[in-house]
Amino acid sequence: MIRVFFSTVLAMLVALPLRAEIAIQDVTSPKGIHAWLVEDHSIPFTAIEVWFKGGAGLDAPGKRGATNLMVGLLEEGAGDLDSQEFAAAVEALAASYKFDVFDDTLIVSAQFLTENRDDAIDLLRSALTEPRFDEASLERVRGQVRSIISGNEKDPNDIASRTLNKLAWGDHPYGSSLNGTLESVNSLTRDDLIEAKNATMTRDRIHVGAVGDITPEELGALLDTLLGDLPEEGAPLPADATYALPRGGETVVEFETPQSVAIFAHEGIARDDDDFFALYVLNHVLGGGGFASVLMEEVREKRGLTYGISTYLVPKEHGALMMGQVASSNDRIAEAITVVRDVWADIAANGITEKQLTDAKTFLTGAYPLRFDGNATIAGIMAAMQSQELPIDYIATRNDKVNAVTLEDIKRVAARVLKPEDLHFVVVGQPEGLGDQQ
Repeated sequence: MIRVFFSTVLAMLVALPLRAEIAIQDVTSPKGIHAWLVEDHSIPFTAIEVWFKGGAGLDAPGKRGATNLMVGLLEEGAGDLDSQEFAAAVEALAASYKFDVFDDTLIVSAQFLTENRDDAIDLLRSALTEPRFDEASLERVRGQVRSIISGNEKDPNDIASRTLNKLAWGDHPYGSSLNGTLESVNSLTRDDLIEAKNATMTRDRIHVGAVGDITPEELGALLDTLLGDLPEEGAPLPADATYALPRGGETVVEFETPQSVAIFAHEGIARDDDDFFALYVLNHVLGGGGFASVLMEEVREKRGLTYGISTYLVPKEHGALMMGQVASSNDRIAEAITVVRDVWADIAANGITEKQLTDAKTFLTGAYPLRFDGNATIAGIMAAMQSQELPIDYIATRNDKVNAVTLEDIKRVAARVLKPEDLHFVVVGQPEGLGDQQ
């Protein structure tokens, strides 16, 4: 299921003491690689996160799924070490590596003890610069990806997401799964994976966050060791996506199940839009605030149409959506959709109440410090901030931006962004009395 990418953070291993302000240092290595650092010498442990801008959106034409498959092979042997030897070396160092890919970003995460820092970084460097892509490992991981694709073909939530993305973004990479298709994954060769790595893992689009027992000088040397031998430039970033989701109505995908799953959306706004914070607060009231949200009250509590409903913002690099999801029995999903549209229209016309705004601000500002619960989490947040071109003092000023949102801001943004007549619903199931079927 799609979620707001800028809020996604990785789980922590070692807790950093929670504090009102996090002192971030801007570090530049001797070779010119930039990073943000939070020093914490209380524990002999460091977490580092590297974001490469571009992600699966850089898949070459006809090679959908290449970046995803390549990332799945980065820990399957490197340099002189085969897959089993690489895993044994990681375990012997008590290190942890993780590799992820998303539509706009490829993420490398590492956590290691100070006493093993040099060896842990050398091992990770080999994975980034000398991955083996051995045939046996390639076929095993290819099989895993095929299994995921086949499983997703039977998952109503994934079917709904893929259908909506295709309708919204067409032939842009956002319009298809980064896993690829069975056909595209089966056709990928080792050379395709090397090409995908060289397209995405390059020095011209790196963002780094580091937290822990390391000085700026030590981090600079580490960055040059880890990333200095990567190619200087990658493939051009994708063009902006052209929004094409049908205006209003429903698209029904037949699926034999007693409950229909619906995903709904219309065009959103970019993360750097001046109205983003007002929309962020508004979304919390509308459907992002769990049981405190208006949609949960109207759809679940008052009418018993669903166990849960939510809305979320999806401001990707090349296109933005405002989305939501709900599930209900086949004979009641049409009523649930009607209620969603009615609530959308009411808030678009009238905004929200002072109490709703105050409660949303209290929750959003109070919950924010809880995100900074570990070295790895904070490293990821700092890398994300750089990727989104947020200022280095964003953490200290973010709650001020939330608190600055007024009722007038909310009403203006609700009228500007919320378009009930544009909401399109993709419904997977056997809904009674709904739109065109696929």
